[in-house]
Amino acid sequence: MATRTRARRQLRGFVLIWTAITLIMGACTFVAIYMAYGAIATGSDTGSLSNVALALPDAAASTSTPASSQQVAAQVTTAAEITATVIPTRNLPSRTPTTEATLTTEFQMQAVVEPTETEPPPPTATQLPVDHRVFEVGIQVQESVDGNQELWMGEVDKLETHWIKHQVRWELMEVEEDQIDWTVLDIVLPTAHEHGIKVMLSIVTAPDWAREPGVDTSRHGPPADNQDYADFVTAIIERYPGMVHAVEVWNEQNLDREWTSARGLSAANYVALLRTTYQAIKEIDPGIIVISGALSPTGLSDGVRAWDDFTYLEQLIEAGMLNYADCVGAHHNGYNVPPSMTWDNVPNDPTARFRGPFDNPHHSWSFRSTLQTYAFKIEQAGGDQKLCVTEFGWPSIEDMAGMPAGFEFAADNTLEEQRDWTIEAINNMQEWDIVWLAFLWNLNYGPQAGWASDNDNVPYSIIGRDWNFRPIYGAFGDWQDEYYDTLAAQGL
Repeated sequence: MATRTRARRQLRGFVLIWTAITLIMGACTFVAIYMAYGAIATGSDTGSLSNVALALPDAAASTSTPASSQQVAAQVTTAAEITATVIPTRNLPSRTPTTEATLTTEFQMQAVVEPTETEPPPPTATQLPVDHRVFEVGIQVQESVDGNQELWMGEVDKLETHWIKHQVRWELMEVEEDQIDWTVLDIVLPTAHEHGIKVMLSIVTAPDWAREPGVDTSRHGPPADNQDYADFVTAIIERYPGMVHAVEVWNEQNLDREWTSARGLSAANYVALLRTTYQAIKEIDPGIIVISGALSPTGLSDGVRAWDDFTYLEQLIEAGMLNYADCVGAHHNGYNVPPSMTWDNVPNDPTARFRGPFDNPHHSWSFRSTLQTYAFKIEQAGGDQKLCVTEFGWPSIEDMAGMPAGFEFAADNTLEEQRDWTIEAINNMQEWDIVWLAFLWNLNYGPQAGWASDNDNVPYSIIGRDWNFRPIYGAFGDWQDEYYDTLAAQGL
């Protein structure tokens, strides 16, 4: 009997102790849950308890301790607020999904530790063309005669080329004042934009209505009022925002045939045009690269028909050109001389049909002498501008039925020399570090002109007769591919 009584007392004691422990554990659990949800409900104003509940699995929501009806009413959110939950997906730690309980615990811990959403850093701005001072090589592309510009942009894509040059003839687009024909640019610029290709526009030739009174309008020349030209340029930029990345203001203005003016071949008058245009462009889009009109290398310097490019460049600098140009324009088509040769060190070629570089030495024959002297004169004047070579290349008529008049030098160049000297020139420009942009002359004048033997642009075309791609085509594309892979590896 005593033994059974002792056993009952021990059992009652065990039950009382177990019950006490259970009650204590339940109370602690209730307090912990209450405190946890209280922290969420009174936390950051970027979210609410209802936001977290919606983010939790159903099982977790059903086992949580509910708030009062007033609290619930205060925590109802709109659909937009629900989307912006306390813990955006991008802030969640990476994990392998397991059970609902595990996921619920992770959400609760994240909510308690990080009650406030951290604002993401502002996006990095796309680099403006004028700030992207990396050497690049583009190519001149003539607009399609049948409107199929997609064909030529496809070729540009194959060449891995990021820039094209397009010449805009003002006289053809605005024959009548304030009546601009946008047909060509409405095709060229949007198509290039869709392909992610940057465009440099070379804008030339004033229409008759804008010319000086009494001037010979059968020859190209500047407007009487510089503002008319600036207005035309800005009309283009405003119509095609983000599609124009560089503008060359005129072309070969040291030649009378390009700058026929009642005031003559005046460098100061050109700089006045450049200044007005530069200011107008920068007011609309300061990211556009403004390039001074490229000069023509010429041995003639009578001040009437032409100025020697070295002399004229000095006049431009003296007139203040460097204050209104991001880049100094230059041209050089290589005749029958390799690009690394200076004008006074050209070895004689007894087989050459064109004898100029060998019998009459002059700096205008030399690609190297021309570019390096330009860069030297800019540096001596205190300028930091690099050159934009808006036209360069070597012609060949090897696969043509004839040649344009005066192009004997093209007969001296084989297609292999055209290839080798072009790539050599590109490598030189990169190595010399004096050139920002260069544009090869040209992609498609050959097929556009039907490979006409009397067209002086055809010998430079990298697409040869009957759609046979010249050796330069593949070499140019290979160079671009390798170069941009290198830039990408460098993060440029």
